[in-house]
Amino acid sequence: MKLKNNLRTETGWEIIENSFDPDQLVTTGSNFMIGNGYLGYRGTFEEWEAREYVACVVTDTWDQAEGSQWSELCNVPNGLFTQLFVDNDMFSAFSGKTEDYYRALDLRHGLNQRKLTWRSPKGKKVALEVEKFASLVNHHLISMSYRFKALHKGRYRLLTGIDGKVWSINGEHFKSYTPIQEENLIGFNLKTSESGSQVVVCEGLKINGGHVLESEVIEDSRRILREFVFELEADEEIHIHKLVSVTHANEVKNPKEVALAEVEEGLKQGHDRLKKAHQSQWDDFWTVSDIRISGNEEAQVLARFNLYQAFIATPRHANLPIGARGLSCQVYQGAAFWDQETFNLKMFIYTHPEIARRLVTYRHDTLDGARRKAKNLGYYGAFYAWTSGKTGDELFPDYFFTDVLTGRKIRNHFNCWQIHISPDVVYGIWSYYEATGDWDFMLNHGAEVLFEVSQFLVSRVHFKKDKNRYELIRLLGPDEYHENVDNNAYTNYLSRYALQKAVIVYREITRRAPERMEELERLTGISENSPETWKEIADLIYIPEADTKTGVIEQFDGYFQLEDVRPDQVRKRLIDPGEYWGWPNGVAIATQVLKQADVIQLLALMGGFPEKVLTANYEYYEPRTEHGSSLSPSVHALVAVKAGHHEEAYRYFLEAATIDLYNASKKVLSGGSFLGGIHTAAAGGVWLIIVEGFAGFQVTEEGIRFKPALPESWNSLAFSLKVKNCLLDIQLNPSSITVKSTAQNGDNIKIFVDDEVALLQPGQTAIL
Repeated sequence: MKLKNNLRTETGWEIIENSFDPDQLVTTGSNFMIGNGYLGYRGTFEEWEAREYVACVVTDTWDQAEGSQWSELCNVPNGLFTQLFVDNDMFSAFSGKTEDYYRALDLRHGLNQRKLTWRSPKGKKVALEVEKFASLVNHHLISMSYRFKALHKGRYRLLTGIDGKVWSINGEHFKSYTPIQEENLIGFNLKTSESGSQVVVCEGLKINGGHVLESEVIEDSRRILREFVFELEADEEIHIHKLVSVTHANEVKNPKEVALAEVEEGLKQGHDRLKKAHQSQWDDFWTVSDIRISGNEEAQVLARFNLYQAFIATPRHANLPIGARGLSCQVYQGAAFWDQETFNLKMFIYTHPEIARRLVTYRHDTLDGARRKAKNLGYYGAFYAWTSGKTGDELFPDYFFTDVLTGRKIRNHFNCWQIHISPDVVYGIWSYYEATGDWDFMLNHGAEVLFEVSQFLVSRVHFKKDKNRYELIRLLGPDEYHENVDNNAYTNYLSRYALQKAVIVYREITRRAPERMEELERLTGISENSPETWKEIADLIYIPEADTKTGVIEQFDGYFQLEDVRPDQVRKRLIDPGEYWGWPNGVAIATQVLKQADVIQLLALMGGFPEKVLTANYEYYEPRTEHGSSLSPSVHALVAVKAGHHEEAYRYFLEAATIDLYNASKKVLSGGSFLGGIHTAAAGGVWLIIVEGFAGFQVTEEGIRFKPALPESWNSLAFSLKVKNCLLDIQLNPSSITVKSTAQNGDNIKIFVDDEVALLQPGQTAIL
């Protein structure tokens, strides 16, 4: 099937490119990437260098380049670097002539594949076939099979090894490159610029076929390469297995020894054996995670592409965050935003709760950083960072964008006024607990976070005696164009939610584990009176209600008094298309035009709103939303389903699902900042649209509920869920829903569909 942008699929499990477009280097490098949650290797060609955006980004390597304000993940030297010369003409997509071009990403097994025939400027032809993967078995390893066949007799030279001259957005992150040569292995022992942390990249290879006339190891600045020269007859073939290990001292002791041993052992196994074990791990992932759509092959590919990207961006080996661009580049520093809890987490809660547990535990691990941030700003409790790395301290600088008209830096307050991040963390923790019933986590990790977030809210609210209510002032909600506002509806609702959950957990621990409560009181400084304070604030905090006539919730105090115009009108006021629209003097701030879903974001997260309120707010805010964020389309799709706007829901589904694959994102440069790479929140949002939107899945105290609204072009939809200790297989078609409780389940579970209810015992199937 043909897709868009020169892409197609054959089985619904791959994306295939049949011609090379040099203008799409950033996009295709992200779309065809491989990864495993520890490292992300961009889908670039083996012969490429920094100017083609080659990158291998590694988790837990936060470092600040010399002269930079950004602490970001390191892009390590490229261990797969391989250049082929045919009679001194370098094999290149930019020269000669390419025939039978084929590049594919196998989504089912995380394989990047390339096949083609190349004619050199002198007329010599060579056939190339490459396959590579980032191992799911050993997350340090990247394996590559590189095979070329001489179609003309000639002299062929191969330059392969480790290239340290890679793409790094904000500068060099390594202050030293110490070469490694041990028997048949080469590598670099690196020291990061800021902390002096050790990172090791080690490479080994095996060559089959042909006869090597000459070989040597070349050390050149930030490169260590091997050169091989072959004299080949027509149809003679060379096959190379390259294996790379990337290790660092933040994860393992003796990174050099570990990397050397892993490469040596992996070469003994060979590419095919390593691939077979790797494929088995991918099969395990898809057994629970796959979403199967019949009737619309494009939707099927889009669903799997986004699930794939969400998975390879998520660390499984440690309690580390999902970066807003995953591991596709260094944009947004590999740090956690509130996206993690509100867009990415649920996919794992309901398919791989062991991964979800790592993500919510990460927030407990970084609690001290949130405490420090609150204290530094004059509060107490836990104020979570807008961008959070290893320690939880704020990574985001005070100045992010540049005014393109004056060249001056713009002071944004994302990191000090966007306080909803702390309640968002509570939302994620409670969502995990609600779905899993993991009391051990709540007792030993989650409760402490809930209590400290509540204490932060106590220190942050203002009591208005004349109105007998608490307010939250000087805020920045999800709509980042409007800063310094009061009583942002999203923030106030989520804050009440966080306080209410903290009260519930406090009472439950006091009842079930009083000794642990005494310990928590010592850790957090709360007392037995604290829950009364939390409850009082939750009861009295100002909650902007839906207008009795219109049903619309005001986004923040005074929003309705702003100029009521539409994004297209505001866009015409720009002097330069690169202007930032928001604070302090952007074109949108005096208008009702918002950057992204805000009230709509609230409606997507929180239940209990009547359909008429959902519809009224969707119809009011949707035309006023500029969608200047990749977060916005998936939220609008989700609420559009619930509001009865099914055609618009599908349009927004396609927009969210194609932001990366079709390069449908509005911009990769905003306010002077490069913003490319994979949009991981949009990828997680696709799961939400399909499962919570089109399938209408919802967890309740009684069980689980479905309210299906399948797109017209879908004949059926099938997926699996893990909820309340049960693994369920769900299949929907336009007239019914089938739910199967697997035989291994330990509990009964109630299923609600409209007015029908079924109590499923393990091994039973219900059709409703």
